[in-house]
Amino acid sequence: MVRPSCTIEIFILLNDDIHYPFPPRSPEKFSTRPPRATEMSLYTLPIRPTYPIITCRVSPATAPTVASPPIPPSLLPPATSAATVPSLTCALQCPHFESCSGCTHEFNLHRPVIVDEASNFFKGLGVSDFTFDSCRLWGWRCRAKLAVRGSSENPLIGLYQEGTHNVVDIPQCKAHHPNINAAVELLRKGVRELNIEPYDEDQGTGDLRYVQMAVTTHNTALPAVERYRNGRVQVALVWNSRNEKSSNSDKLNALANFLWRNGGSRSKLHLVHSVWANFQTSTNNIIFGNRWRHLLGERDFWEHVGGIDISLDPSSFGQANTRAFDSLLRKLHKYVPFGASVADLYAGAGVIGVSLAATKKCRSVKCIEINKESKPSFEKTVDRLPKSIEGSISWHNADTSIDPLSWLVGSDVIVVDPPRKGLDTTLIDALRTISSHKVKPSLKGSSSIIKEEKRPWVLRERERVKEFSVQVGRETISEDPQSLPETLIYISCGWESFKEDCKSLLNSKSWQLEKAHGFNFFPGTQSLSDEESNIQNLGNLKCTRTRTQTYKRSKPFDLLSSDCGGVYCSIEVLAVFKRSLKKKKTGKKKKKQG
Repeated sequence: MVRPSCTIEIFILLNDDIHYPFPPRSPEKFSTRPPRATEMSLYTLPIRPTYPIITCRVSPATAPTVASPPIPPSLLPPATSAATVPSLTCALQCPHFESCSGCTHEFNLHRPVIVDEASNFFKGLGVSDFTFDSCRLWGWRCRAKLAVRGSSENPLIGLYQEGTHNVVDIPQCKAHHPNINAAVELLRKGVRELNIEPYDEDQGTGDLRYVQMAVTTHNTALPAVERYRNGRVQVALVWNSRNEKSSNSDKLNALANFLWRNGGSRSKLHLVHSVWANFQTSTNNIIFGNRWRHLLGERDFWEHVGGIDISLDPSSFGQANTRAFDSLLRKLHKYVPFGASVADLYAGAGVIGVSLAATKKCRSVKCIEINKESKPSFEKTVDRLPKSIEGSISWHNADTSIDPLSWLVGSDVIVVDPPRKGLDTTLIDALRTISSHKVKPSLKGSSSIIKEEKRPWVLRERERVKEFSVQVGRETISEDPQSLPETLIYISCGWESFKEDCKSLLNSKSWQLEKAHGFNFFPGTQSLSDEESNIQNLGNLKCTRTRTQTYKRSKPFDLLSSDCGGVYCSIEVLAVFKRSLKKKKTGKKKKKQG
């Protein structure tokens, strides 16, 4: 009998505080779907287990039929028979699931419900070979933003309980990289010993409001197989004061020194990469203020993804699931030819564009991003590139919704990675009509698509872009500056908006969909239908690319969430479009009948 195998990679860290069996799950969070025939059951012993970090991928394999041991009755949810219990092979098994708002389903983490919908959607568009990478299922989150509430004697560090402003402690979170959990416990100890007051939302008092934990797994001193589990944590403390000269600054420095002394480079366990402070006094739900200060440890934070080293400041956008992001980048590389000219729109710090410049030897790469705070990270990243890269790489602080055609022409490949709301309307319109633009030879022998621009707001934007642009390497002069792109690569974190954009592009007849892939960026998160209902219930949600974590709603639903405002799709989609080439009309024109 042929059965799928579950390839499991396990790293063990001892944790004596986890107990099985877990408390019963509420009906709304527990799925009673019977296990599929292709799923394996897992016998879980009711003892104190070790804490595994597991990568689970479903792959075909031939194995003898082995009777699975029965699941102990103590692990069965109430009013559920053993015959209908979901498979525990890829189950979350987190002690905080009942009260924490971060994860919304426990079982079959390797294949979210939305995958079936995505597969059917693409099949209906002629793409029958849609693939899905389940990626790492536990310990995948390398970037977390947590609220700090409670008291100095009993600090609560975690997420808001759904529907309330009550913070739930999540010391054993299964989504977190284990070293984030370890750093949270070190912070909790420091808060208690130093009598640091957590923030009180009602009174607006207290010292510590939030904390951001970011893990770097890039350490060349270790073998590659050991780097992920030995990641170090950048700790950013969001302090309730205007700046470092406020009256409670002594407490801030004392807490930073405590973290560094007990977790820094000279401690027994080098856990902490660096300590930063962010100053915030606003009474709304914006997590970060505009003022940052580096306190202790290394200033530069590096990660290795897509074949390059990237620099990320604590204020910069960074993918929470670095392993999944790396898988996506390596898949993307396959669709970009060597020596191509690339435009990377919604580029952030330019990670995608610079990765292509390094691995595909692109003759030119233009990174376009509206957030000017991403510029320093881009400059540090390109400074670390090998000297052998001879192409042109540039970063432009620009709004893609203004004069989008100017970024499309002259490129062979367009890469778009928009926020959850999808592509800007003006960009969609430019892509839909791209084939209608005619190339006309100029007097100098070059081509010209765009008419002489006279609109004042466009001219002002162009001048501003020139002022804030960064050029690395020689400027490309060999390419045709007015050629039209042949390939469009769409990276989506918003499934609903992607479907609308995809249909719009295909209906224009300018583009054809060739390939589609999915990546499990947020295992354990809600399905599509749950996500959409939560958006409706949470009210007016502002999704921005400014990375300031703006929440305009009754409560911050999930501080662990992606940087598009807190509600996200569990999968990331990579879709490849090819520009349709118009066929030349042949034959005589028909005469009009009078």
